[in-house]
Amino acid sequence: MSKAYDFLKECGSFFVLTINDDFPAGRPFGAIMEHEGKLYIATNPNNKVHQQLRDHRNMQILAKKEGTRQWLRITGHARECTDLDMKQRMIEACPVLVKHYQSADDPKLLLFAIEILETEFH
Repeated sequence: MSKAYDFLKECGSFFVLTINDDFPAGRPFGAIMEHEGKLYIATNPNNKVHQQLRDHRNMQILAKKEGTRQWLRITGHARECTDLDMKQRMIEACPVLVKHYQSADDPKLLLFAIEILETEFH
């Protein structure tokens, strides 16, 4: 596992920042998976993040370790992933998703692969 992924898992939650028209948009996430050098996040069609990621691939992930001054910023490109095997891997890697999605083929489960361009630790 990568150092960035380990850091995100230790934090427990992190923020995904997207482009929303002329302004940045950020929201908390908790489920993340790493596979073959990419990070994966899950969302659903009931919020705007999926459309923002589809419209503008540029995004960031920010996390700060509670009780410390350590933080992480990942800059990357998001691409929707419709592969059912990857969605199943995501559900297995993040069991909390079972509360929200019935199975990997649940149409509400939207998966995005993040191609990492830059990682900053502070």
